Amino acid sequence: METGAGGEKMELTLDRVYQAAHVLKPLVKRTELVRAAGIETDCELYLKTENLQNTGSFKIRGACYRISTLTEEERRRGVVACSAGNHAQGVALAASRSGTKSTIFLPAVAPISKVEATRAYGAEVRMIDGVYDDAYEAALRYQKESGAVFIHPFNDIDVIAGQGTIGMEICEQLMDAEAVVVPVGGGGLISGVSFVVKKLNPACKVYGVQASGAASMLKSRRDHALESLSEVHTFADGIAVKKPGSVTFDMVEEYVDELVTVTDDETAAAILTLMERQKVVSEGAGAVSVAAVLFHKVPVEGKKTVCIISGGNIDVNILSRVITRGLMKTGRKASLTLELLDKPGQLEEVSRIIAEKGANVTRVDHNSTAEDSDINGCYLTMQMETRDFRHVEEIRREFSERGFRLVQ
Repeated sequence: METGAGGEKMELTLDRVYQAAHVLKPLVKRTELVRAAGIETDCELYLKTENLQNTGSFKIRGACYRISTLTEEERRRGVVACSAGNHAQGVALAASRSGTKSTIFLPAVAPISKVEATRAYGAEVRMIDGVYDDAYEAALRYQKESGAVFIHPFNDIDVIAGQGTIGMEICEQLMDAEAVVVPVGGGGLISGVSFVVKKLNPACKVYGVQASGAASMLKSRRDHALESLSEVHTFADGIAVKKPGSVTFDMVEEYVDELVTVTDDETAAAILTLMERQKVVSEGAGAVSVAAVLFHKVPVEGKKTVCIISGGNIDVNILSRVITRGLMKTGRKASLTLELLDKPGQLEEVSRIIAEKGANVTRVDHNSTAEDSDINGCYLTMQMETRDFRHVEEIRREFSERGFRLVQ
């Protein structure tokens, strides 16, 4: 457990979470728990919409509560933090409201929208090459030089208590919840939520979800020791953490039932599903919980299941790419390549078959110069809008039955 300035042991208690809830009441929203009736799953799915929180993320809860505990002398020294963007915004806003100077270190991979929002909330922003962990090291160096108070994004009991208020709200909003699915980066959110849920509703399962390219907590839990990844690869920047916290690791070991991973393609599909079926905008980190349910990574069949949508600050510059990947992952966008004789009328016949099967051609590529094709042959590649993977297979089967040679 964390140790206070006087050497006393600090640990999370329900009283601490209730105190955090009292402090945060005028500062943060009690976000809605929405029944996701529009999303087809094998469970009764609910969404805890922290994407609609002030600053667009749950992070404001922990940041606000931690800053509320500062002494007057600490406020004069100012605060320093590091973040991929959401914690940065929470600290910047909380510091501004308390009249405290904030200096925030962000990794170069942080979305521009999060960087600019952090500045708009009043922080001095310093960009660091690399990922979150590189910004963390730079922030620690600055803290030693300046004497500012470091506001850790996850490895801090007061921060965890602030995040734990989400668990308290879930237990009040759905008293008979049977499973809670939580995004995991450094572990602050799942530590607070799992602690509260297990205290108030012990029968409820708590599942953590990481990006497969940034599964530091899962690796640590598997080895029963803190582990650090050499690198992380995921567009879910909010959970791209090389090493979890010592406090959060211990709490995950004690209170979390299982950790799983999802791929970036699965996360993209979840973002698309949330937008189309539920009109909910989520960033990558916020959608991994839903991805775990959609792709059957967690055993929640038939259960009342809450997915925490931890944030909605997705960079519009990558949103179109995410949507495209989501369409491909769910069979809504597909490509088909045929080997043909290069003669008039071929494209018309191919297009007619696709139209008859109810698909829509969005792009055609005609290649008659490939070295492995016949002299009088060509490759015709078509990108199509389709309904699902079964629809794609119907189209492929139709071409085969009509004598066309499918290349892929």
